[in-house]
Amino acid sequence: MTDAVTTDPFGDVRWTTCSLDDFRDLYWEVVAPRLEAEGRDPETHRPTHQWFRDEGLRAFLAALRRHHDRSFGDFWREDLDLGDGEAYDWATNDPDTRDALQTFLDRRRSRHALRESTIETKRRRLNLYVRAYRAANDTDDLLSPVARDSETPTHEAVHACYAAFDWINAREYSARTKIRVRGVVDEWYQHLVGRRLAAVNPATGLHDEFKWQVAESDPSTLSHVHVRALVRAAESPRERLLVVALAAWGLRANEVAALHASQFVRDVGEDEAPYVTFEERKNGPGEVNLVYGLDALDARLEQLADRDDWSGHLFPSEQGAAPHATRETVWSWFRELAERADLPDEIDGERPSPQLCRRYWYDTYTSVLEGVLEGLEDIAAEQGSDDPRVVLSNYLSDERARRVRREFMRSELADAFEGA
Repeated sequence: MTDAVTTDPFGDVRWTTCSLDDFRDLYWEVVAPRLEAEGRDPETHRPTHQWFRDEGLRAFLAALRRHHDRSFGDFWREDLDLGDGEAYDWATNDPDTRDALQTFLDRRRSRHALRESTIETKRRRLNLYVRAYRAANDTDDLLSPVARDSETPTHEAVHACYAAFDWINAREYSARTKIRVRGVVDEWYQHLVGRRLAAVNPATGLHDEFKWQVAESDPSTLSHVHVRALVRAAESPRERLLVVALAAWGLRANEVAALHASQFVRDVGEDEAPYVTFEERKNGPGEVNLVYGLDALDARLEQLADRDDWSGHLFPSEQGAAPHATRETVWSWFRELAERADLPDEIDGERPSPQLCRRYWYDTYTSVLEGVLEGLEDIAAEQGSDDPRVVLSNYLSDERARRVRREFMRSELADAFEGA
């Protein structure tokens, strides 16, 4: 790696006037020569975000994202037309560490038959650990300290691992996120030990060292796999809307039971999402954005429109004594559907229920926030912060932040519902 320059190579660039053609020229005029100086082919070696930081070129990435809403990966593939390049921008430039991380995920993909969305989640959590390790220990070489021929004492390797989790622990990640990062890190080190690439698993004692407690309100959820099974088992517009309202909108069972067509607001601005309104909720009046599932709503409305006596409720009472179904009826419908979908008798120690669907929504949203924050890392670094939450709260407009979260959430939900 070349030494980082002390002068700004983009000092005279006016980013606000740069077209994508200009960015392409800057890549070949500024970025490519530095890669060539390292003996790397700028047409086949896709530089990582860490490389851009080390070379003092991170302003290029930040401007590309800010002014053209382009990640470097998208720019590499779509604008430079250079193919897929490297699969992922790990937060390390150490080749042995990168290879060990990617090999672990490749083995999980091929031997555990994991879906790509699951692999991506593991990758993101591993990369959080890599970033934390680098920040806490001032090195991006995670493999050498634990290698079988390492001269690093075992207690120092363990201390470095714990220091990384101290870094994570000091930030506002949920207890569940930290527990899951700890889990995949332990898996990775154990994989290295099993393949004789490491002599020690420094994460072994993390469970006793960090006593993170998941609060009752912290989500304990169904998975994408379970939701797909529910969608496949749904045999009518009513049943599909039931799954959408519970898992894609995160509504409570009593709110689903009483849903009325008049609650839905779809005439919104271009940058806004349709929503459903509630005059009374547990925490007062409220609105829930509908980033996914309007097709299920439309199918149900079309089905009900032919009823002469339809009152507007999406789940009308079949008994006639009340205008809409009850909370208990929604629970009954859901459990019948769960049985037909062959869901496990227990998930996270509980019988499948509408409540687990609501927690699924919260868990998915937490995962979305992790993805959003990862995408803001470079902008945070440009602002002199190692915490992307600073950008989310201080540098993005409320409207832009909401739009980014909605886009990520829509993608996650589509992966679950449309993958069925």
